[in-house]
Amino acid sequence: MATLHKVESLHANPVRSWKRVDGIDCLRALAIFYVLMNHVNMRLLFAHVPYTKGLPHQLTSSLVWQGQQGVQIFFAVSGFLITSTTIRRWGTLSKVRLRDFYLIRFARIAPLLLTLLAVLSLLHVLHVNHFVVSAETGGLGRALLAALTFHVGWLEATKGYLPGNWDILWSLSVEEMFYLFFPLACRLLGRGKGLVLLLVTFVVLGPFGRTVLTHGNEVWQEYSYLGGMDAIALGCLTALVVSGRSFPRRVLWTLFGLGSALLVFCLGFSIQVWRLGLTRCGLDMTLVAVGACLLIAVAAQTGWRAAGIFSPLLAYGRRSYEIYLIHMFLVFACFDLYWKAGKPLRFVPILFLVVIVLAGVLGELVARFYSEPANRWLRARFGDSPRALGSVLQAD
Repeated sequence: MATLHKVESLHANPVRSWKRVDGIDCLRALAIFYVLMNHVNMRLLFAHVPYTKGLPHQLTSSLVWQGQQGVQIFFAVSGFLITSTTIRRWGTLSKVRLRDFYLIRFARIAPLLLTLLAVLSLLHVLHVNHFVVSAETGGLGRALLAALTFHVGWLEATKGYLPGNWDILWSLSVEEMFYLFFPLACRLLGRGKGLVLLLVTFVVLGPFGRTVLTHGNEVWQEYSYLGGMDAIALGCLTALVVSGRSFPRRVLWTLFGLGSALLVFCLGFSIQVWRLGLTRCGLDMTLVAVGACLLIAVAAQTGWRAAGIFSPLLAYGRRSYEIYLIHMFLVFACFDLYWKAGKPLRFVPILFLVVIVLAGVLGELVARFYSEPANRWLRARFGDSPRALGSVLQAD
């Protein structure tokens, strides 16, 4: 990073503000980009549109088959942010206040999620194409129960895939399960090395959670709790390592180089990753998480600020939660228009571009006029203040 020269001055005054970290928002933007590209790609494949014919296999793999890797980056970021903000709010993990932690998470997640579920339920009742939950998967009631009790991935692994807008909630189920147990683990194990040992255990078990422990279930290979917890645990460990420490400039350059190399290797040379057997043993996702965490550590230590030209990218990262929850509406709508236009191959790049741009615009609108005001209102109702919940609203 060009601004790593700031490190020396930051050593004397480590970054402790509640301002957003641009480097982390860039990673979020990269993650949501891969998710959107993958979901548009899936619609094209289901429609048998041969748009990848003649293109280099590695190019198409790097652009449209990295959705799962994008989610893994999200998990790493989530683990880091939750751990670091918990330390900042309460001084130490063992002093986290369970009620306050859950209320803060509820205020951030619930308004948009519950609204989404209400809209999806209405579309199901109206029998709108792409939104009807089949009886084979348990119907609407079963899908709602899974979404509200954090086991969408488990439902799909046992009953089959849900419609696209429901299916994406599997990753939220994994994160919500983390939110549920993280403060409990902090209270019980945060004073000693027990929490670190638990997190390391999750890191070690992660690859097994994507391979042997799935017993051949293809859905569970991607959607299992354990398969995503290694990235979350690595994010938590990263927050613990950087908290209260300042790394020398040469160390930060090394971390930046290693993190960049790992992500470029895993995302840009995915075919080679598969040939090396890293995918079959589940280590590819672990490497993605490690690479992301190394860059997160550098971003947190340096307080790197992006140039103005990166403003759209940063905005995309800041609105990644909103974009993630609403993007499938745009994917279906734009693809239906593409279908009605006759599925011309020359329009495929436009389809990808339109979905990405509209998702960013809609995500911004939803965040600015609904989810953020709802978050602030709820947290005010809960008594969020330096004396009460120990945070400021702009922290999240």
